[in-house]
Amino acid sequence: MARDLLFGIGECMVEMSPADEDRYRLGFAGDTFNTCWYLHRELPQAQVAFLSAVGRDRMSDRMLAFMREGGVDTSHIARLPDATVGLYLVELDRAERSFAYWRSDSAARRLASDPRHLTASLARAKLAYFSGITMAILPPKGRRALLAALKKARADGCIVAFDPNLRPALWSDAHEMRAEITRAAETADIILPSYDDEKTGFGDATPLDTVARYAKLGAPVVVLKNGASRVYARARGVDHQMAVPFAERVVDTTAAGDSFNAGFLAAHLLGRDVLSAMSAGARLSGRVIGSRGALVN
Repeated sequence: MARDLLFGIGECMVEMSPADEDRYRLGFAGDTFNTCWYLHRELPQAQVAFLSAVGRDRMSDRMLAFMREGGVDTSHIARLPDATVGLYLVELDRAERSFAYWRSDSAARRLASDPRHLTASLARAKLAYFSGITMAILPPKGRRALLAALKKARADGCIVAFDPNLRPALWSDAHEMRAEITRAAETADIILPSYDDEKTGFGDATPLDTVARYAKLGAPVVVLKNGASRVYARARGVDHQMAVPFAERVVDTTAAGDSFNAGFLAAHLLGRDVLSAMSAGARLSGRVIGSRGALVN
């Protein structure tokens, strides 16, 4: 079977984002889905798919239609008759954002409930991309099933990419978060952390400490996002760093990291070297933060 699909694995949610001072706009977004959406734009000839679960209600129908309109394959998304999708609300303070979530009964929490479905879907994966949020929303049994499926896919030739995307509020405590994020990172070929998260979540004193910690887990490529500051990487034992181009217009930093990941992964899949791929990620992220919302055309 050909490995021809670029998979994102996780949760897409209903997004309520500011349209102006008094009104909100309904959309759909989520960390791994955002990266899929941008991957399709960076690699329009590639087959990009999302692996998740939704309900059978009208809002789930609208979400799937939106994904398909955006060029993302939805055929690997489970439909659950007794569930629906989660929702989050974005609040902006200048360009910085904060979120309020309603996701405790989200269908995506059961995306790994059928191990056979996971294995069958990932049998076609050229790339499988997941995140710490993907791990956090799953019950322990689902986490084990997902990691087992990813390990098998990786052994069979799939590239596994992981963004730790630390969200302490989604975990029972910091110890569980660190243990599960580390376990997930051990399955990956490419790790894409953010220094602000890692400094708080793992206590890393410097960006290079974060890069070294993840590299020791076995990933051939670690790329550390660092806001507007220098990006660091270690690729097959060689260290790299790159200054982020100055962004003249910063309106909304939502999906800055998700879009960087898409730009980097697209360039990596095209065979570009790590510095070129880092530059591609930074360029795309810089464009995205110049407009409101997670998904920017």
